[in-house]
Amino acid sequence: MENNKVTISLTLPNIPEYVSVARLTLSGVANRMGFNIDDIEDLKVAISEACTNALKYGGGNDCSKYFVHYTIDEKNLIIDVCDDGKGIEFEKLKTPDLDNPKESGLGLYIIETLMDEVKIFKGDNNGTTIRMTKRLGE
Repeated sequence: MENNKVTISLTLPNIPEYVSVARLTLSGVANRMGFNIDDIEDLKVAISEACTNALKYGGGNDCSKYFVHYTIDEKNLIIDVCDDGKGIEFEKLKTPDLDNPKESGLGLYIIETLMDEVKIFKGDNNGTTIRMTKRLGE
């Protein structure tokens, strides 16, 4: 890719079986960019966690949907997972207790561990966007 910013977008139903579509699309995009197998596996785990959060908090019924945008910007892969839920409560986010892990609550921690940069945005009216960036060659 020559300094052209390209975005690929998916609209996915709020049904867990469709997370695999986001993973497969990401795998193809990352492979085309030149990411190695280990990085691609990390990316697939991160997007699975982000999509799981969108499914869990993004609307709650089978009629709702969420969005995944993959942006290729030179040597950066930027992934946005956006939902239309009530929005994240930043004050309730905390670092998980890794000595006494729970069944849930590790998703954002895992994403932050695997990605080079993670930002979370709350929409003006509702919804949350998790923006994950992975740099090629780092």
